[in-house]
Amino acid sequence: MATQAQKTHPYHLSEPSALPLFGSIAVLVTAVGAVVFMHTGFYLGLVAGFVLLILMFIAWWRLVISEANNGVDHTEVVKTGLRIGMLLFIASEVMFFFAFFWGWFHSSLPILNNVAGMWPNNDIEPMGASGIPMVNTLILLTSSVTVTVAHHALVEGDRKTATNWTGITAVLGVIFLIIQAYEYWHLVNHQFGLKDGIYPSTFYLATGFHGFHVLVGTTFLIVCYFRLRAGHFTPSAHIGFEAAAWYWHFVDVVWLFLYINVYWWGSSAFGHLKPLVQ
Repeated sequence: MATQAQKTHPYHLSEPSALPLFGSIAVLVTAVGAVVFMHTGFYLGLVAGFVLLILMFIAWWRLVISEANNGVDHTEVVKTGLRIGMLLFIASEVMFFFAFFWGWFHSSLPILNNVAGMWPNNDIEPMGASGIPMVNTLILLTSSVTVTVAHHALVEGDRKTATNWTGITAVLGVIFLIIQAYEYWHLVNHQFGLKDGIYPSTFYLATGFHGFHVLVGTTFLIVCYFRLRAGHFTPSAHIGFEAAAWYWHFVDVVWLFLYINVYWWGSSAFGHLKPLVQ
């Protein structure tokens, strides 16, 4: 981190750090541990890799937070770059979900269904759009409103309101995850498991990957909650909170696509498709 006396330009040049090397080692241990686990079932290497990754994340994020709070490193030019970087990251995440939706429609649409067969396959009773999926949709839509309220309060300098509504948003994220975990438990025990065909595979992949994003976004919001309590954000300097809010809105939008295409369309009369060639 640079000091005010050293700062002669609007850019942020990080000081030399061992964290990139430590992070590379953590990724290597995780990758090797995952391969060993998939081939032999030995999981300690994978667990060790995850632990190293978490430690690296914590150390790196602490450094970024200190840079954001020193009043020197995060100039307007740096803030603009951080915003662009977050938008590009979200765009890359969109490509992930595009691939998952492509797999879903590739397996279900009649023009491509000669390989997959009947949809849903194996006479599986699909997950409907009412009940748990509807409740989770309402929860995420509500959370999108609460995080917006928190953002506006922060911009207006009302830290207490911003803190409270950020906490409420994080709680809604936790509730969503608990309900989705119950949904998976119910499906595996009463409707279909992971290995029951292409429909369960695409269903669990798309909804599970989204659930992981909800977990990441909730963690992001919890960190923002404590940073708000610590007085880190100001009306003119809150890039971390902006990134969390943007990410959370992205998670909400993806869920709407999942709800419409996977839960509603996938369980409607239009979703029970037969292949073109018998």
